[in-house]
Amino acid sequence: MLGSTLRDVLPIAAILLGFQRLVLRRPVPKPRQVAVGLVYVLLGLALFLQGLEQALFPLGKLMAEQLTDPRFLGLNAAADLESWTSYVWVYVFAAATGFATTIAEPSLIAVAIKANQVSGGAIGAWGLRVAVAIGVAVGITLGSYRIVTGTALQWYIIAGYLVVMLQTTLAPKMIVALAYDSGGVTTSTVTVPLVTALGLGLSSHVPGRDPVRDGFGLIAFASLFPIMTVLGYAQLGEWSIRRQNKRSLERGS
Repeated sequence: MLGSTLRDVLPIAAILLGFQRLVLRRPVPKPRQVAVGLVYVLLGLALFLQGLEQALFPLGKLMAEQLTDPRFLGLNAAADLESWTSYVWVYVFAAATGFATTIAEPSLIAVAIKANQVSGGAIGAWGLRVAVAIGVAVGITLGSYRIVTGTALQWYIIAGYLVVMLQTTLAPKMIVALAYDSGGVTTSTVTVPLVTALGLGLSSHVPGRDPVRDGFGLIAFASLFPIMTVLGYAQLGEWSIRRQNKRSLERGS
């Protein structure tokens, strides 16, 4: 694992150092600190990938297997396993996993803190994180429903982006770019491994589903729906401010 990580990271380091020396023609500042940091990156990535293989992927697959077990669901007939209503606990687990992993996502935390600083406190860090987490929870739940029912992925994505396009025209312009970025930062180190493991495990144990065809696509849901919820969060905030201003004017008159 360390060898493959080294092969992946070295080209990035070579590009950065090459531009520093050949294009900018300046020495690398604090070379010892940079070298130590590079070693930390290599070790951290190698351990993280090893952890995925040994813990997160097997755990996600195991949870999906247990949640779709007919004995756990209390089902006897094979026809009952094909009904989407039989997988309520799968949807609950998908929503809880999506929300919890997003709240803990380092990339989202960083973006939320910067957005709060740049906006002078107008954008709450926790409010943004919760809005994104709700979007991921809804998206992964709907994506799990898609896997269970076997319906086509593209119609969900097309309909979702149509809604996003409509929201974009109505939402405050200040929040639009941040909302689109919020959809991207959810697909990072914590969320992706668990969501991928859930999709593959679920498609492997629901009758009639193919892991290659149906197991992927949850990440698309996890990227799309946070855009909706962040735009909606901004629209609700704007509506609330307008309502308060209207009440203040009515009281003043």
